[in-house]
Amino acid sequence: MSAVETCARIARGEISAREATTDCLAEIGAREDEVRAWAHLDPAYAEAQAAALDDRSGVAGPLHGVSVGIKDIFDTADMPTENGLVADKGRRPSQDSTIVRRLRRAGAVVLGKTVTTEAAYFAPRATRNPHDATRTPGGSSSGSAAAVAAGMVPLAIGTQTNGSMIRPASFCGVVGFKPTFGMIPRTGGLMLSWHLDHVGLFARTVADIALLGDCLYGPDGADMAVPVMTAQDLSETVVATPPTRPKLAFVKGPAWDRADADMAAQFDELTRTLGDVVDEVPLDESFDEVLDLHHTIMATEMNHGLARYDEPDAPISWQLRQQLEAGKTMLAADYLAAVAGQARLRAGLDALFEQYDAILTPAATGEAPQDLTQTGDPAFCTLWTYTGLPAISLPLLKGENGMPIGVQLVGRANGDGPLLGTAHWLMQHIAGVENA
Repeated sequence: MSAVETCARIARGEISAREATTDCLAEIGAREDEVRAWAHLDPAYAEAQAAALDDRSGVAGPLHGVSVGIKDIFDTADMPTENGLVADKGRRPSQDSTIVRRLRRAGAVVLGKTVTTEAAYFAPRATRNPHDATRTPGGSSSGSAAAVAAGMVPLAIGTQTNGSMIRPASFCGVVGFKPTFGMIPRTGGLMLSWHLDHVGLFARTVADIALLGDCLYGPDGADMAVPVMTAQDLSETVVATPPTRPKLAFVKGPAWDRADADMAAQFDELTRTLGDVVDEVPLDESFDEVLDLHHTIMATEMNHGLARYDEPDAPISWQLRQQLEAGKTMLAADYLAAVAGQARLRAGLDALFEQYDAILTPAATGEAPQDLTQTGDPAFCTLWTYTGLPAISLPLLKGENGMPIGVQLVGRANGDGPLLGTAHWLMQHIAGVENA
């Protein structure tokens, strides 16, 4: 069941929160040996949370009885939080992160902690793609994407510093949403990059993404990147019927030369199917430097934020060590220029959003690589993470091997609700074309 359906059936008394939780646990029992999505799972404790919800008088909140998986970089006072790091094995935080507190307040069952790559960077852990166990699920939010794709939970939390939400959503064939930078507090989570880290959401429908986002948006007084603002009503925007069809800009972006031939062919067919809904729009040469600018910020801030793990004999991967070493070589002038470039490139996209409702672009280079030693190339996500724009991956295409290929939509800054509305329209439109 979707999260929306689960909430509705519990509210009508057709199922209990414990029954909904037991269904999730049964699916985990059937597939976890193959998928390996969970870093920590205590079925008895999950059932106890659900039983407490059933015993209370009235609905606890909008997620009453819905099971959610939490990427294992967010602190949970009642479960380990190990950050995918050997050095943090057995780590037990003393309090919940902001998002976990908000989920509990909304009535969610915090089912367990999902596998992350090492320190939410590149080195993979045990998780496999639910569609083909020989292929990567992507990263760094590997377990969250795989758990939703395998039907283990309807909702899961991840993060993105480069491509860690959108890429695994594409590889695993689920909906993955990266909000506008600063919409959801990161307090109590492992910080890689102050200027780049986003909290993100996984689900199997756009409506479920909106439901979850409505419970998590807004300031907490601790993460200063989150503006004081009135929460967006994402669910209302999704269900509202657009007065006209949206207009989309197909942007290949600065990483197009990395696109697999199969993926490029799939997008050619998609744009033909959409017809006059979409125009191809080139970006000017000022965007060509975005991969380098993003790397400058990410390496510099990771070197600062993860310095406690950077000892000569520390048990970390070569990928993480290489990134931390790269951060040590960055010049202050280059770092400051890269930070300033975020606003400059974001402003360069503003004119495009005056003409188009959203940007249509690939979510990844193609199908999930048949290689469990990597998590795939994040280059098709870099520009949108760097500029902090909201982005969503929709499971609309399949590659030549039958694996999912995500379609990424990008919206204007702070236009999260309208972007979800456009995504909902596109999902329905493509489904209608396929069924015609």
